[in-house]
Amino acid sequence: MTTAQNKALVESIMEARARRDPAPFIAAMADDFTWRIIGSTAWSGDYVGKAEVRERLLRPLHQQFTAPSAITASRILADGDHVVVECRGDATTTSGEKYANTYCFVIRVADGKLKELTEYMDTALVERVLKPPPQA
Repeated sequence: MTTAQNKALVESIMEARARRDPAPFIAAMADDFTWRIIGSTAWSGDYVGKAEVRERLLRPLHQQFTAPSAITASRILADGDHVVVECRGDATTTSGEKYANTYCFVIRVADGKLKELTEYMDTALVERVLKPPPQA
């Protein structure tokens, strides 16, 4: 795929995420997708494989929210198979706390699928608002 096609794929995923629709993101993950969260929080580390991402990361995270989070992109840059997204999340936890993190996602796309995502975010907010995942 071209740089423009990779950017268009991520733009369409982010448009859906802004509407609180995670389905296009899930559908675009390759089976061997890796999600890497930078930092030293209980959530930090590598989640390898679409199944593990869904079970060990997304399920316990989404269980803490009253509704799917909205993630709105403010900037999307692309170079070859890498797409970088600056964005802001908006969610409310089941305990009533606002979770509005700021993110930078560095995404690698291959053959029309998301292969890797490296997430940079406000780790202090994660520590303050989110409960650790079950494996922590």
